[in-house]
Amino acid sequence: MTDDKIKIDATPSIFQIGGDLNVNCLGYGAMRLTGQPGNFGPYSDWESGQKLLRHAVELGINFIDTAEAYGPGFNEQLIASTLYPYPEDVVIATKGGINKPAPDDIRADASPENLRRGCEASLRRLRLEQIDLYQLHRPDPKVPFTESVGMLATLKSEGKIRHVGLSNVAIEQIEQARRIVSIASVQNRFSISERNNEDVLNYCTKHGIAFIPYGSLGAHPLKQGAPLANAEGILAEIANRHSVKPNQIALAWLLHRAPNIILIPGTTTIAHLKENIAAASIKLTTDEIELLNCMPTV
Repeated sequence: MTDDKIKIDATPSIFQIGGDLNVNCLGYGAMRLTGQPGNFGPYSDWESGQKLLRHAVELGINFIDTAEAYGPGFNEQLIASTLYPYPEDVVIATKGGINKPAPDDIRADASPENLRRGCEASLRRLRLEQIDLYQLHRPDPKVPFTESVGMLATLKSEGKIRHVGLSNVAIEQIEQARRIVSIASVQNRFSISERNNEDVLNYCTKHGIAFIPYGSLGAHPLKQGAPLANAEGILAEIANRHSVKPNQIALAWLLHRAPNIILIPGTTTIAHLKENIAAASIKLTTDEIELLNCMPTV
């Protein structure tokens, strides 16, 4: 057996999305497997993207997050061209409600008509009859939130969506949505250095809703100015104790933070993929967790 085929035991826990989808809490965010700049167009090395996705599944990842806006559409096509027919335990999550006609032109459109169009287009690209987890990418200020969620509820009743998720929302919006349809997940920005959504995380934990933090490392992890200089030192010190990298400690902290967190770090290299997966096996001590909890944030 070659090193590439060695399965890494890196899933310290699972979470059951919506009460019936068991996923490992270390997943994969596929956004970066798109054209550049601006995550626009097809991925420049399609075959390498396919190889990375296959490795992710071989190494135990069974939750893959994508969106219609990634490409747009090409990311979903890449996933389907690689993994279809999907392994029985693999959960595909996608998002709708954004139109992206150009790399620097991102338009929220969570109208019921566009959400239906987007969901049905994602079904075709992903070669699915039902999407495991379909998420509202972001609320649209031009559309009443209840109308957007109402369409997701309709699509669920039609069998096109198994579970409904939200992204970039506040607690009040989650509560509003839950009066219309069961909400299985929330995807907001959250990391060891950016904790503005901690109240949303705590709400989701209390109510058994999966919390899927995006930006778990950020574009430039922990390189955001003088206030975080001490934070970098804490991460480096703890990483040295475990003979790992600081970014792996940042991911491990998230997995220790709450049982309903599902991580979706993205990467375009197999080496980095393995590092991310290995972070799930790091066992932090109580003292280390306390130090990380007290780190300065932005």
